[in-house]
Amino acid sequence: MIKAIAIDDEANALKIIESHASRIPFLNLERVFTDAFEALDYLDGTKVDLVFLDINMPDINGLEFLDAAKGKFELVFTTAYSEYAVDSYNYNAADYLLKPFDFGRFLKAIMKVKDILKHDKEDYLFVKSGYEYLRINFNELLFVKGEGNYLKFVEHNRSTLSRMTFQEIKETLPEEFLAVHRSYVVNKTKITKLEKHQLHIGETAIPISQTHYEQLISNI
Repeated sequence: MIKAIAIDDEANALKIIESHASRIPFLNLERVFTDAFEALDYLDGTKVDLVFLDINMPDINGLEFLDAAKGKFELVFTTAYSEYAVDSYNYNAADYLLKPFDFGRFLKAIMKVKDILKHDKEDYLFVKSGYEYLRINFNELLFVKGEGNYLKFVEHNRSTLSRMTFQEIKETLPEEFLAVHRSYVVNKTKITKLEKHQLHIGETAIPISQTHYEQLISNI
């Protein structure tokens, strides 16, 4: 699933993107924004795979937005001005959609993004533990627990402590990992039992905060 947001100061332009996106089963357009500053705040705490971005906007244009935005994501420019095409290459955009664009052209851009994400996606990461760097395979990782200034990576037969923040690790973990509590991120494919206030991964009970319960239910 490709998680995306769209930013455009024109509501009608966003409706077209929403309509096209609704026809693609592997594309989830999570939010749309007419205010680029609200989008910046959203990206500060939320990881997405793709941003649809208009360039010619008031207050802050699309290029200024990119200079300020946090997080790593693929980019598709959506603009009525062909003279910005060169900028799309400078910002390594996956595609450049010139308004008005039809569904076929939109789908072509999404397939480019899908191909990029497929090739970029790793199935492991290395974390520093003491003086060593240890490989963590995502398919073997059960959950991540916060312990003070450290994160504990719990696998079936090993636990690894690394000095990291949840914000750092959320930008790395794939979509099957979900935050369920301020101190826990779990691999949803490893959940063996789910209750109102806790879940189980094997014999380990993990608390679920009220704010994360509904999100967890909708994503498992």
